[in-house]
Amino acid sequence: MIEFLVNGRIEKVDQVDPNLSILEWLRTKMRLTGTKEGCASGDCGACTVITGTPDHQGNIRYEAINSCISLVGSLHGKELITVEAFQQETGHPVQRGMMEKHGAQCGFCTPGIVMSLIALHANKEATGQGDDQLLEALSGNLCRCTGYRPIMAAGRQALVQEWTPEADHPAAALSSGTGSPELSAIHRDSITLTAPDGPRYDSPVSLEELRELRRAFPDSRLVAGSTDLALEITQQLKTLDHLISVERVAELKAYAREGDELVLGAAATYQQFHKALCDLWPAFDAMLERLGSLQIRNRGTVGGNIANASPIGDMPPALIALDATLVLDGPDGERRLPVEDFFHGYKQTDLKAGEFIHSVRVPVPKTHEQLYIYKISKRLDDDISAVLGAFRLTVEDGVVANCRLAFGGMAATPARAPKAEAALTGQPWNDDSVTAAMTALAGDFTPMSDVRASATYRQQVAGNLLRRALLSSGANPGEPLMVTDYA
Repeated sequence: MIEFLVNGRIEKVDQVDPNLSILEWLRTKMRLTGTKEGCASGDCGACTVITGTPDHQGNIRYEAINSCISLVGSLHGKELITVEAFQQETGHPVQRGMMEKHGAQCGFCTPGIVMSLIALHANKEATGQGDDQLLEALSGNLCRCTGYRPIMAAGRQALVQEWTPEADHPAAALSSGTGSPELSAIHRDSITLTAPDGPRYDSPVSLEELRELRRAFPDSRLVAGSTDLALEITQQLKTLDHLISVERVAELKAYAREGDELVLGAAATYQQFHKALCDLWPAFDAMLERLGSLQIRNRGTVGGNIANASPIGDMPPALIALDATLVLDGPDGERRLPVEDFFHGYKQTDLKAGEFIHSVRVPVPKTHEQLYIYKISKRLDDDISAVLGAFRLTVEDGVVANCRLAFGGMAATPARAPKAEAALTGQPWNDDSVTAAMTALAGDFTPMSDVRASATYRQQVAGNLLRRALLSSGANPGEPLMVTDYA
């Protein structure tokens, strides 16, 4: 059985299909139909709800998430707030702003937009309240009526207004940020959710429990944020027989500096480790802001992005460029290997039966080291990469003493470019050397053509990203830099 709050009321759920999304549960079981289904893939944001997750200190972290790709089992011990919580006559400042600024047209996308802005309003003291924060909050919400200007105006108006609900308001805890007594009373033990016809969902709370489950069920599927795995359910219409969630295992959610490495737990979300990683390597900042939407970053995890083994995953090329190390765990104990050795082929990894990713160890910068990360995609926000280039360079006295050049989208796996590295290493960091490396790059990859880009385009843009790094570094100050911070 799982327990959680829905709009201030305790819900207990047992004997339900673990493949059920939060969205489907809301609409079919609870008849809370204000939350809409648009894409069922986490792209449009019409299904946005807010979850409140308590940490070990009892503080509640409220986040906007896509309910269409979040599974119902992930709700245990959390608070769920839907648009129905804001039906009172006075409304929320966001609702008033949307009405006064004419931010709704057909209205289908409006509940999701309202929930995204309410989540931003609740966190405005921590995140700020400028246009940058508004754009980030709305990056995962699409409006087919093209009402973005009045929606932005509504957000600006709402963020400078306070909201002080009555104590009995279904979302009163959202305003105080302290959570409710009912939430704190829910047990924190491991749970198992089953369906009458067989599918099972386990959510252990300790590393040892996870190891035992993986030993007993080596063919089970691991799930963290489910931002990709759930697509097998919603898009491919699969039924997953046995899921084991890692999101409540404390050891896998931690992230901390250990000596000359930053250790990121596999179940740590992008939003959680964003600042810690970007403080060390600022190049991650712009890339992480474009990794999915805020709803996706609130759920997606570094371990999931790596284990998914997609050739166009955003994190692996950067981690390969940094020579990061994976810590793998399982029934036979712990082992380590470089991230670049983890990928064997398309969707094929080095994981053995029963193993899972425990953490990734990212080295801290050394003297003269620089990291450049560039993502190329068809649209700026919430899109999958066509090509991603990540380059770690050590330039001493104008000479490339060492380099690691990694790409995503150029092969069946994220991979380094050894011929281009050889052409650049030991050479002056200038246009001639970069041109030579671009030529050598043609021998490193034979990219494919697909809906995102042609092979010719990928080959050309991969080389151009090397030149972009040169221009960004200021090594050729006489040449104008005709690029922005975003690809």
